[in-house]
Amino acid sequence: MPTLTWTGKDKVINHHHDVPLRVLQHEYTYAAPEGSPANSADNRIIHGDNLEALKSLLPEFEGRVNCIYIDPPYNTGNEGWVYNDAVNDPRIKKWLGQVVGKEGEDLTRHDKWLCMMYPRLKLLHRLLAKDGVIFISIDDVEAKYLNLILDEIFSQSNFITKFIWKSRQNKDNRTKNGVSVDHEYVFCYGKKLRGDMRDLSQYSNQDNDSRGVWTSGNMVGLASKEARPNLHYDLINPETMINYGCPRQGWRYDRKRMESLRIENRILWPSKSDGRPREKVFLSEMKNEHTGISSILNFDIYTYHGTREIEEVFEKRVFDFPKASDLILKLLEQAASDKDAIVLDSFAGSGTTAHAVLKLNAQDGGNRRFILCEMMDYAETITAERVRRVMTGYGTDNKATAGLGGAFSYYTVGEPLFLPDDNLNEAVGVQVIRDYIAYTENIPHEARTTQENPVSPYLLGQTPEAAWLFYYEPERITSLDIPFLESLQLGGKRPSLVVVYADTCLLAPEFLQRYGLIFKKIPRDITRL
Repeated sequence: MPTLTWTGKDKVINHHHDVPLRVLQHEYTYAAPEGSPANSADNRIIHGDNLEALKSLLPEFEGRVNCIYIDPPYNTGNEGWVYNDAVNDPRIKKWLGQVVGKEGEDLTRHDKWLCMMYPRLKLLHRLLAKDGVIFISIDDVEAKYLNLILDEIFSQSNFITKFIWKSRQNKDNRTKNGVSVDHEYVFCYGKKLRGDMRDLSQYSNQDNDSRGVWTSGNMVGLASKEARPNLHYDLINPETMINYGCPRQGWRYDRKRMESLRIENRILWPSKSDGRPREKVFLSEMKNEHTGISSILNFDIYTYHGTREIEEVFEKRVFDFPKASDLILKLLEQAASDKDAIVLDSFAGSGTTAHAVLKLNAQDGGNRRFILCEMMDYAETITAERVRRVMTGYGTDNKATAGLGGAFSYYTVGEPLFLPDDNLNEAVGVQVIRDYIAYTENIPHEARTTQENPVSPYLLGQTPEAAWLFYYEPERITSLDIPFLESLQLGGKRPSLVVVYADTCLLAPEFLQRYGLIFKKIPRDITRL
C-alpha cells in the first residue's frame, strides 16, 4: 500500500505516545431550565489542545466512541477566520517547534498540516469503536494527502467512501481559472453505514399477489456477450410467444434462473416486443429496509445555511463558514442510529456537531451523547454558548426557536497524571489515579469498585478469577506483606490471581508464585499510554 512521507513525519508518527496524560478539570455543569424537553445530559465540552484532550479521554472512552465527525482546518492559507485556517496559529507553531524541532522552521504549509493532523488521527483511531465510523470534512487543498494518511491509520480496508458534498448553491464568478468549485469532501472510514430508507411508496399490490406488496425491478445486465455469453439470449413469453430479444448488455440472470422466475410468476411481461420484461421484487424478501446512500451528498444544504443558522442563534455573525447542523445530522443518521451512541468532535468550532446530536435526539427520542474538544479561546463564548442557546431556545417573536433540552459539563485540560520525574502527580487525587490504573489493567467496567467496598479500600476491581489492588498512601511508603494480605476480606473462594500495586514488596518470589500474587511497583510498573 502506498504511504505518504513528508518533512517531520518521523517526529510525529509516534508522538501520540509522548503526549502527557492530563486530567480533565471540571469547571461547571449547565442544564436546560426545568420544563425543557428531555434530551441527553451526560455531554462534555472540553477547552484545551485537542491532542491533550483526546489523550485524556482514552481511559474512559478508548474503543467506545460510535461516531466521530471532524471539520479540521482546510489549510487554505486564509488567516482571517476566527478559526485560523493556515496552520499558523501561535499554539500550533509552538507545538511544531517543540515536537519537530528546528526542522519545523523549514516545513511547507502541507508539512505543517500533516504534522498537526497525524497524531490527532492516531488518538481518534484508538477512541473509535470497532464498529464505529469517522467522517472528516475537507476540500481539495489537503484531500489527496488526507486520503493517504487515513488509509495508513484507519486501514484502506475500512475506507467506505469519499462523499462529495455540493456545498455551493450558486456558481462562484470570482474564480481565476474558469472553474467554480462547488463541492467539498467528507471522507468516511469504518465498517458500514446504515444507508437511505427504502422508498416504500414504490411498493404496491395492484394484482393482489399473496406474497404481498412489490415493486418492479430491472432485469437488464451489465456484461458484454464476450464477457458473459450465458447471459445473452432471446427472452420469449411462452404464453404469448412475444420475443423481447436480448439487451445489448444481456440479462441479469442466466436461462435457468430466468425460467425459475417465470414459473414463480415473477416476470412482468410487456404487451409489445419493444418493451423490457421486469421482475417482481417483494418487500417481504428485502434483507433490510435501507438502500445504499449516494456518494453525492446533494441535500440542498449549503455553506450559507450554516452561516445563517449561527447568525440566528447569536443574532449576529460570530463565526465564518460553519457547517449546517442538518448536514451533520444526515451523517449521524448513517453512523449513529444507535440511540445511545457516543459522538465525538475534536475540532468543535462553533458547536455544530452538538447542535446536530441534540436535534437528532429530539427527532427520534434518542439519548446520544456528544463530546466536543476546542482549543481556541472562543470555546466558552461561542462553542459552549451556542449549545446553551440550543438547549434553552433562542430568538424572539416569529423568529423564536424552541429549546431542545439537555445538559453538558464544561472541562479544561488540567494537570498531568505523571510528573517530569515520572512520579505520580498526587495533586490530581487518588480517585483519578485509581481510575487510570483500572483502565490500564483492562479491569471490566462492571467489575470496578470504589474505595467503599467490603474487601479493602485499596481494591480496584474483582472478578471470580482475579482481583486488583492499588495499595497507595500519599503520606507513607506501602509494602506488600503478610499483614496487608491478612487485612483483605476476599471471602469465599479466593481469586486465582491477585495483582497488588505498592511501593515495596517484602514477600519472597516463591511465596508470590505459590499464592498467585503479582507485585507491581509504584510508580515504575504503572503502564504509560
